[in-house]
Amino acid sequence: MLFRQLFERESSTYTYLIAARKGGEALLIDPVKEETNKYLQLIRELDLRLVFAIDTHVHADHVTGLGDLRNATSCVTIMGAQSRAECVSRKVQDGEIIRIDGLELRALYTPGHTDDSYSFVMSDRVFTGDTLLIRGTGRTDFQNGDPEAQFDSLFGKLLKLPDEMLVYPGHDYKGWTVSTIGEEKAHNPRLQVRSKQEYVEMMRNLKLANPKLMDVAVPANLSCGLT
Repeated sequence: MLFRQLFERESSTYTYLIAARKGGEALLIDPVKEETNKYLQLIRELDLRLVFAIDTHVHADHVTGLGDLRNATSCVTIMGAQSRAECVSRKVQDGEIIRIDGLELRALYTPGHTDDSYSFVMSDRVFTGDTLLIRGTGRTDFQNGDPEAQFDSLFGKLLKLPDEMLVYPGHDYKGWTVSTIGEEKAHNPRLQVRSKQEYVEMMRNLKLANPKLMDVAVPANLSCGLT
């Protein structure tokens, strides 16, 4: 398998390129609009054909590259069924399988950060978007976020994956690149709560400022970044 973890500094966003082999089909997870030319260059250099571009949710801190990638490559754009971004080509349901050249990603509905948040699970790794971060969890105070739903997504779904499964988040602000489910269970301070209510109270008292691009990014991303 070909796998690349790409980083956009302004929003601290990770984008993931996955392909079964050089010369084969590829997909991108959470592409950033300003990085589109970089993605296209790498796809050309690896002799890949981009067939899918996926967003884990409607982002509030950067503008998506879905629309530009679809225009450049005719790839299928994908988001979860709950997304209000009507511009995407395909909306996946919880449990639906995305296949490229024999590789499979299973869509896992993990609301809480937003009401349209999905994670994507492979045999040895999970792409958690903004639901589970390395030593943190995504905020729940806008875009229909819900700390109770996030608790259920974390403790009822993601943390039930195998301890050795690799965790690749949508962002990191401290230089972490990868973790595992077992590491996060043991060392993530937000996961050491004793009850759902304790988690809810913690998340409701974070008092974070809104992302600086929120008023621009959310409307743009509902149009796949093409406004």
